[in-house]
Amino acid sequence: MDPFMQAAIEEAQLGLAEGGIPIGSVIVHHGRIIGRGHNQRVQQGSVIKHGEMDAFENAGRLPAHIYRASVLYTTLSPCAMCSGAILLYGIPKVVIGENLTFMGEEESLRARGVQVDVLQDDTCVELMRSFIARKPELWNEDIGE
Repeated sequence: MDPFMQAAIEEAQLGLAEGGIPIGSVIVHHGRIIGRGHNQRVQQGSVIKHGEMDAFENAGRLPAHIYRASVLYTTLSPCAMCSGAILLYGIPKVVIGENLTFMGEEESLRARGVQVDVLQDDTCVELMRSFIARKPELWNEDIGE
């Protein structure tokens, strides 16, 4: 497995172990992780701490050229909010673990020139399917339903 997707999965598993939603993300610049995070809406009572947003937050304030030369890995297809951050910071490539349990804004990203690769990774699919089956109300809250 790609070590960066594995790092995103580890973040998702950490979020689940903390009682949160199992979505993880890492931002990679020239082969090095510069930001990592996981969904922390439950843990922090946050309305915006999705996995990708947490990875951006943990990467910190960096020059635009760093983000424009980075790849974002995420275990789940990014929602409109996270896709907006991807576009805002000019991330040119996103690698998605799976989009079977949730289809985010992939077409919007592609339409704006972002390369989007979807792996349909079994571990990512199972993390979300089992979580959604156990806590559908929490999942629906996370995606705004």
